[in-house]
Amino acid sequence: MSKLYIVGIGPGDRDNMTFRAARAIEEADVIIGYGVYTELIKKIYPDKDFVTTPMTGEVKRCEAALHYARSGKTAAVVCSGDSGVYGMAALVYELRGDSVDPDIEVIPGVTAALSGGALLGAPLTHDFAVISLSDRLTAWEKIERRLSAAAGADMAIVIYNPQSRTRPEHLKRACEVLLRTLPGDRLCGIARNVGRDGESGRILKLSELKDAPVDMFSTVFIGNSETKLINDNMITPRGYKNV
Repeated sequence: MSKLYIVGIGPGDRDNMTFRAARAIEEADVIIGYGVYTELIKKIYPDKDFVTTPMTGEVKRCEAALHYARSGKTAAVVCSGDSGVYGMAALVYELRGDSVDPDIEVIPGVTAALSGGALLGAPLTHDFAVISLSDRLTAWEKIERRLSAAAGADMAIVIYNPQSRTRPEHLKRACEVLLRTLPGDRLCGIARNVGRDGESGRILKLSELKDAPVDMFSTVFIGNSETKLINDNMITPRGYKNV
């Protein structure tokens, strides 16, 4: 039976890619992905055949992967971070439908909440929520409800897709929603370009976050009521010492 891998490549560098992800890409005859992500791994796999699609080309990307797999090639769709967290895994399954051809194998990867959290310290040791600010596929009203619910539950929050050229005010708007529930001095962090050139981390307050420069390569962290700063590291304790 034909084979299609859906691979989470992590941040995009070899050191943060799992062995299983690396093996799947090695086995693939053709690698399909968004151009930004395929560029990250072309230098690792220079001899592979790559097929790229632009932003908003997710359906064509997955249809191409199914086509290549059904034509007898071992195909791999690559996703930044994890293939099932804002990745292509669900869409590939939807497009394949009730068919069992090709055989699909989902390869997990290190999502930005984990790689970014490690850069900042340990901000996610307790319960947390992951929320994307992209309203291309989700209504902004629903995003606001999710932000409010997570803040009201005193969960640490990870924000994906905080800002882009077409969404320059989204992080500011999100912070205004959070500030209805959370104090302005709530500890926050920004991880940018994790595992890539220009990697950086910044820790700041929620009141400062709304005007902080971010982009689509940034992941934002909002701590819970117990999150604290220890030697410039953002730490959310689990409470082990009290057990």
